Amino acid sequence: MVRIDRVVTRGGDAGETSLGDGARVPKDAPRVAAFGTVDEANAVIGVLRLGVDAETDAMLARIQNDLFDTGADLCVPGAAGERLRLTDAPSARLEAEIAAMNAGLPALASFVLPGGTPAAAQAHVARTVVRRAERLVVALARAEAVNPAVVRYLNRLSDHLFVLARRLNAAAGDVLWVPGANR
Repeated sequence: MVRIDRVVTRGGDAGETSLGDGARVPKDAPRVAAFGTVDEANAVIGVLRLGVDAETDAMLARIQNDLFDTGADLCVPGAAGERLRLTDAPSARLEAEIAAMNAGLPALASFVLPGGTPAAAQAHVARTVVRRAERLVVALARAEAVNPAVVRYLNRLSDHLFVLARRLNAAAGDVLWVPGANR
């Protein structure tokens, strides 16, 4: 169990932070940027939860917990021993939820513009933050060992948020891109 006795530690005042294994690294290190962006995605999803129904809220609550697990995985480099590592089970759950949400949606005839209902627009913001986190994790994986389940999860999550945005816009319809409409 995690126990947090102090929030203010002053340990980061010189521009460094601690990883999960205790190593001190610069706050702008690629690993810190990756798990920091996962944390940002989690916060954006927290805002999204404010404007959705109870079923969607429960789904997003599970995703927020998964994202905390993802950050915990990323903050411990190398062999983690007994530390938490993400598995493919959350990705499989996302795939099942994507299929269920997508089953009731019409096929797309164009790309979708971010927007529509406030909740759908927020889902698109969350999707873009997750995509940025994914890019940072992929870049990190080129330099250091990263659990491949993390990359798979972030990839599935951005797809999930896209389909969720479409579902949240279902009553009014998708906001579609019209190529060259304003030339």
